[in-house]
Amino acid sequence: MSNLIAMLSNSASALDAYDQVLQVAQSNVANASTPGYAKQILPLEALPFDPSRGLPGGVHAGSLQSTRDEYAEQAVRRQSTELGHEQQAATSLTALQAIFDISSTTGIPKAFNQFFQSVSAWGQNPGNTAARQTVLERAADVAQSFQQAAASVQNLARDTETQLHNTVDRINRLVDQIRGYNQFILQSGSASRDAGVDAQVHAALEDLSALIDFTSGQQADGTTTILLNGRAPLLIEDRQFTLAAGLAMPEDPVNPNGAPRMQLLGADGADLSAPTTRGQLGALLEMRNGILPSIAGDATRTGDLNRLARQFADRVNEILTSGNISDGPPPVPGVALFQYDPVNPTAAARSLSVDPAVTADQLAAISPGPPYIGNGVPLALARLAMPAADEDRIDGVSYSEFYGKIAGDVGSRLQAAQDGKQVQQSLVAQAKNQRQQLSGVSLDEEALVLVEFQRAYQANSRFIAVLDQLTQETLDILR
Repeated sequence: MSNLIAMLSNSASALDAYDQVLQVAQSNVANASTPGYAKQILPLEALPFDPSRGLPGGVHAGSLQSTRDEYAEQAVRRQSTELGHEQQAATSLTALQAIFDISSTTGIPKAFNQFFQSVSAWGQNPGNTAARQTVLERAADVAQSFQQAAASVQNLARDTETQLHNTVDRINRLVDQIRGYNQFILQSGSASRDAGVDAQVHAALEDLSALIDFTSGQQADGTTTILLNGRAPLLIEDRQFTLAAGLAMPEDPVNPNGAPRMQLLGADGADLSAPTTRGQLGALLEMRNGILPSIAGDATRTGDLNRLARQFADRVNEILTSGNISDGPPPVPGVALFQYDPVNPTAAARSLSVDPAVTADQLAAISPGPPYIGNGVPLALARLAMPAADEDRIDGVSYSEFYGKIAGDVGSRLQAAQDGKQVQQSLVAQAKNQRQQLSGVSLDEEALVLVEFQRAYQANSRFIAVLDQLTQETLDILR
């Protein structure tokens, strides 16, 4: 009789264990598409069997186990960080490339070509008023093209600043979300996270990885710690250290009137901009503090676009003022054509303009020499298109070629970002596929588990029914 009762007890315990396994399998199926979810496993453990010691054997459900592999998680986050950087770089550089068209049909290249054509036509008929007026108009087009390019870069800088603020806000929100999970874990008093909380934490960490480079770890109390760039704390237990973005001038600016730099500030006010080079935030900082200032200037540099505008204007003015409007007597010297802000070197491009006081008959055509050349000034201006002398060049190349170097550098950066984006998309897909193989839910495998334990459950139920019948018959005999 005691053996029947022991067998009945073992079967009932097995049914309970099977039921728990089925519940875990059903939970896996239900969460198969939940972001951050890792497959759960409930192993069955054999109970000791020793009839002499009253140990009847059987099975019971062990501790619930997660298949999450932290190495695979880190691999996905690492590749996501690089992808976030390349995607943002490609987006920002695409907008910048649209400003610097290297064709001769728009913008500064077109304005340069038309200006050089106009002075060449003027050189063929130096006394022609219409030709002089065309030179004035083409010079105004050059100035307007520089103004438009400078304004577009300035607008892009402002847009980048807005994106930086929005990205920092998003980072703080994601960290705050994880802080909420830490609070829940601390309040529950359990160092082990349940599958739902664990999935939410890892989903938030993956979203965060596209924005910044960080290291994270699960502490003994179950909470998650996050360190920006592996050093600056963002989250420790339930304490969050928020980031902020702001503008700041360097201590000794080269250009006091230039634009300030963008800073990423930690909770303690420390400048975290320099080490923050990866992720979407790193790409935005690189664009705002590096690429755009190299073109439009800031407090630390003049910017290639301003150098080009200033040197072109100075050289044209120098050639015009070296000539004469008429021989006189007395000879009437030429006047400068272009003007710009002389105080702020970073404003040369956006302030470049034709002096409104200059009229067509004030354009000097005569080069007094020696040798005397009646159309020497227009010829000298026309030679700026393909200069032979160093004084007609900027950094050893023509003005058009220098502009082409600016545009070419932007294009090269964009191509590298687009290539990097494609590579990183492939690497992220590979990392996610590896993670899926290690800890993802396979519906086919879960279906097999469901069928296997459902049949075991049914078989055990029938066995219990037989034991019940035997027990009843035994009781009937004893009566």
